Amino acid sequence: MKMCRMLKPFIALVFMIGALSLTAQEVDVQRVEPPFWWSGMNNPELQVLVYGTDIANSRVNIEKEGLTLNQVIKVSNPNYLFLEMIITPDAEAGTYPIEFTSPQGAVYEYQYELKKRKPGSAERKGFSPADAIYLLMPDRFANGNPGNDNIKGMKQQADRSDPDGRHGGDIQGIIDHLDYIRNLGATAMWINPLLENDNPEYSYHGYAITDFYEVDPRFGDNAMYKKLVQKSHQKGMKVIMDMIFNHSSLYHWFIQDLPMPNWIHQQDTFYRSNFRGSVHMDPHVSDYDYHKFITGWFDNHMPDLNQKNDLLSDYLIQNTIWWIEYSGIDGIRVDTQPYSYKNFIAEWGERIFNEYPDFNIVGESWLQKESITAYFQGGSKLAGGYDSNLPSVTDFPLHFAMNDAFKESEGWTTGLARLYYVLAQDFLYGDPYQNLIFLDNHDLTRYYSSVGKDMNKFKMGIAFLLTTRGIPMIYYGTEILKHGKEHEGHGGIRTDFPGGWPDDDRNAFLPSGRTEKENEAFSYISNLLNWRRETPVIHHGKLVHYIPENGIYVYFRHHENEAVMVVLNNKDKEQTIKTTRYKKDLEDFNSAYEVTTDKMVENLSTLKVPGKSAMVIELIK
Repeated sequence: MKMCRMLKPFIALVFMIGALSLTAQEVDVQRVEPPFWWSGMNNPELQVLVYGTDIANSRVNIEKEGLTLNQVIKVSNPNYLFLEMIITPDAEAGTYPIEFTSPQGAVYEYQYELKKRKPGSAERKGFSPADAIYLLMPDRFANGNPGNDNIKGMKQQADRSDPDGRHGGDIQGIIDHLDYIRNLGATAMWINPLLENDNPEYSYHGYAITDFYEVDPRFGDNAMYKKLVQKSHQKGMKVIMDMIFNHSSLYHWFIQDLPMPNWIHQQDTFYRSNFRGSVHMDPHVSDYDYHKFITGWFDNHMPDLNQKNDLLSDYLIQNTIWWIEYSGIDGIRVDTQPYSYKNFIAEWGERIFNEYPDFNIVGESWLQKESITAYFQGGSKLAGGYDSNLPSVTDFPLHFAMNDAFKESEGWTTGLARLYYVLAQDFLYGDPYQNLIFLDNHDLTRYYSSVGKDMNKFKMGIAFLLTTRGIPMIYYGTEILKHGKEHEGHGGIRTDFPGGWPDDDRNAFLPSGRTEKENEAFSYISNLLNWRRETPVIHHGKLVHYIPENGIYVYFRHHENEAVMVVLNNKDKEQTIKTTRYKKDLEDFNSAYEVTTDKMVENLSTLKVPGKSAMVIELIK
């Protein structure tokens, strides 16, 4: 008995050593990204990231024809391998075994899938000036599935009482209200990021991504997102995906275990960006200011990604192509465009349009001046040989002008002159008609608050937005006069849409759930949006404007044999204007239809324009 008692610990130790030895022989593959790809892409090259404990110690081999292993790249962290592969022209859809062999001889076979590219996938049409975009924040729009509000194991749970917490809006909620958005008159949706943001706080906005290949489960899943795109297309609406390349979350899995030190911009002592995009073209810029802008973090929980790292650059570019091909989206809004290295953005755009020539991308360039903004649009006349390859750019200078014009007294450079002077600088842009124009968005004071909750000023801004050049965007809730000031907290400008939650005390998706004033605003916007959708002259028409005089600003949109005349009266009193000055633009037309009042205009020689109002006049031969 004594001998048996002595053998038991020895046997246990032998078993443990054997188990450790077996574990050491196993190949650990935890992640493979992209998770699958497609044959028939224009670019045959494919970089695959493989992550797992000591995966770099494995030998890699691919023997099936159609997928050729060109190079295996090891980095400083042994938990990563980057496989550079070539997809041959004759590659068929199916699985391709990637064989990983450990130093001890253990073999693990990963079945990598190449899917068949759908016919016509490359020919999809992106958004354009023919569209009107509805921007919505998914967490705050509608909760279609309360069952996914809280996910076990995720770092933040739902709390509608917290203006900066998660409220439970999701993809199903958007799907449930597609008819509302369509009936409003929008033809496209820009949805704030839906990818996983597994952060301990302030995770609802979506801009601190923890997984670039997975939808946040509190919104739904990848299949649900694909369903949203398909159902939107069935209703004649496009979907624009929000993407971020400047930063990720501190809690992203590859930040928690960096592939290599220069995957991000490392800092000995934390510092933020100086948020001055002008450093890119400033001829007098200091190295200090440029470096602080491009390498500074947005916040201490948002590490700044280093797109000069070629492996990261390819990772981000392929991630974009993967989402376009997988989901069927129609466009992309790229967050904080100037904060990434500009040559990376140019390469990213070039590779996207190599696969999807008719696609569209808008870069967020939150900049104050027209010339600096124009620099970041593709085809810029000012960029000194640089081309971002992005057709569209956010027109912040026009946004600032629209937020001031209707609440100022008329002067040489104030009031309506602000609009005139911004548009007079359109010669700076590669194509100003592709600019994304907006009164507000998820980062800005809501327009109704900006104009002091004055309905007349509000309507003037809406009329100008929906009739001038560019691609207009309406922020969710603008149509029901949502208000809030940015400096009072972002939660206040991103409040829940009434009726989007089962326990809401009213449903503003329906006329019966809106106040009289809200219905007035909704009808005004919906009338103009639905008219705009069916009016090609507003989509493609050349803009001709007249210098503002006496508080009156007149402009025309001309396309082929059609024309629209817009008259803005920024004075408080009604004005009667003679149209002799506009004779050249009016000479082919005999009568007209005023869109906002649904009335005919029989006499075009003089026009009575009510105080603080806009007339949108469709000219008739």
